[in-house]
Amino acid sequence: MSIDSLQEKIRKTKNPTVLELAVPECGLPAHIREEAPSPAAAYSRFCRELLEELKGTVPAVRVSFSGFALLGAEGMTELTAVLKLAGQLGYYVLLDPPEMLSAAAAKDTAKAVFGEDSLFPCDGVTVSVYLGSDSLRPFLPYCEKGKDLFVVARTANRSAPELQDLMTGSRLVHTAAADLAARYAGEKLGKFGYAPVGLLVSAGAGDSLRNLRAKYPRMFLLLDGYDTPKANGKTCALAMNKYGRGGVVCAGGEISAAWAGEGTDGTDYLQQAKKAAQRMKKNLAQYITIV
Repeated sequence: MSIDSLQEKIRKTKNPTVLELAVPECGLPAHIREEAPSPAAAYSRFCRELLEELKGTVPAVRVSFSGFALLGAEGMTELTAVLKLAGQLGYYVLLDPPEMLSAAAAKDTAKAVFGEDSLFPCDGVTVSVYLGSDSLRPFLPYCEKGKDLFVVARTANRSAPELQDLMTGSRLVHTAAADLAARYAGEKLGKFGYAPVGLLVSAGAGDSLRNLRAKYPRMFLLLDGYDTPKANGKTCALAMNKYGRGGVVCAGGEISAAWAGEGTDGTDYLQQAKKAAQRMKKNLAQYITIV
């Protein structure tokens, strides 16, 4: 199961961090934009060089389909190249696929991403459950073949509570979403005790993390938004068990945008990214001991 591979990589690196590649063109260092023949080439170079630099430091990468798709046909070609490189470098590869607003779209996306000869090689994907079970079912047969599914329950954006923290009966909306996802997690567990269907949750919502971890000890948690105000190592530790297992933390712009601090021109963005990754690892290690 791929989820076992992710946990192994986390244990090997002693680092429960996910590098996120979702940077728009305007978020790239000026010299990369100026030297590249096209926006797609600039974005691809940025992503590929980050992957090379952080190999062995960060165990997983999360790639945005939309980040490349918005750059046109060339962007899609570069997306395939970046995903293949990430796999070759030994990363656990997670893809945020295009938004699915119908059962048919979910079926087509599952086949395109996880089917034979896919142009988007990855180990797992994120999927919103707010469409209902129609958005999950097409992916489940692939979970039985070793792929992973992270179901969006509680996001990290500022306005998420407007909907996701509302009460529905005796539950919060995002808890109801997690309950629905849990129905499809299945009985098959990996060697570390986790199902191939996990949850995407907010790294800054401490009460939510505590409750979901307690209620679903066999669901792996993908913590979104480490770069948001309330997220930190102490909060993220709520998602892990006593062995430091069961969760992984998405860096957001903490690593990929580290070069954009005051007094820098971006030419040292790889060094800045490496330093940021090491800082994040150190912060998490204060609260999470990985055995």
